[in-house]
Amino acid sequence: MREHFNMLSVISPVFNEEGNLRKLHSELNETLEELGIDYELIFVDDGSTDGSYSVLKELALSHERTKLVKLKRNYGQTLAIQAGIDHSSGDVIVVIDADLQNDPKDIPRLLEKLKEGYDVVSGWRRKRKDALLTRRLPSAIANWLVSRISGVHLHDHGCTLKAYKRTAITSLRLYGEMHRLLPAYLGQLKFKITEVEVNHRPRVWGRSKYGLERTVKVLLDLLMVKALEQMLRKPLYMIGGFGMLLLLIGVLAICTSIWCYAINSNMASPMLLVGAIAFTSGIHFIGLGLLSEVLMRIYYESQGRKPYEVEEVITSTRS
Repeated sequence: MREHFNMLSVISPVFNEEGNLRKLHSELNETLEELGIDYELIFVDDGSTDGSYSVLKELALSHERTKLVKLKRNYGQTLAIQAGIDHSSGDVIVVIDADLQNDPKDIPRLLEKLKEGYDVVSGWRRKRKDALLTRRLPSAIANWLVSRISGVHLHDHGCTLKAYKRTAITSLRLYGEMHRLLPAYLGQLKFKITEVEVNHRPRVWGRSKYGLERTVKVLLDLLMVKALEQMLRKPLYMIGGFGMLLLLIGVLAICTSIWCYAINSNMASPMLLVGAIAFTSGIHFIGLGLLSEVLMRIYYESQGRKPYEVEEVITSTRS
């Protein structure tokens, strides 16, 4: 039996996308009007420093189905999505990037798949319009690792365009950079997950907010998924990242000692000692990062606090 949805919430986190917002808003309304379902558009301004806020405020005040949630500063995409979820009403939630590379016309296809009984439908950017070396190749490696380690086999874990039943997405509180690996987390909770191929468009205005450093963050995210099967929070990136640096230094120092021994039978004991200390310290720091993640979650959950602050919420005053 196919499911029926009463309300759809579309959430778009925004950071410096001034030139894309009016077109995105128009395309979303055009697509969703044809669905014949009640819907709301929630734009979360994640501390933009360009004119994004002014554009979003204008759209929110002039369109009754549009809501603006303005955060006090830049918290990152994951917490912007969480803020949108907290201010949403739909029994289905769709998340879409504000850079116009995701195509709103794919939303009906995601919803049709949800009606078949799935809890999460992820977009698959099979024909990506991004640079090969800096975006597509690292993404392919990361997707392979995530699928192997998490057991949730998707071609494109990193695609923001996803549709969630509310019961699935609200089963987690989002922290750190969790949005990349939501299917992996929800798969561990036994929710049904699938993907559909979606259109991916080249960026026309603005520039990408991601670089090669994203691959390192994905590796740390994977460590958290496998080790704790819980949630992410940024202390892992600060402490665990330093730990990974120490591990690298340790490995290089140990390899240097071995090389010195092979050349002149001199074990270079000071270098070996430095390597051993750096290596073990790196392991300790990564462990400390994992412990910090748990403590941060307990801190927020026990006090009922949210890891972001909203400055204002704007909706149309028209009835």
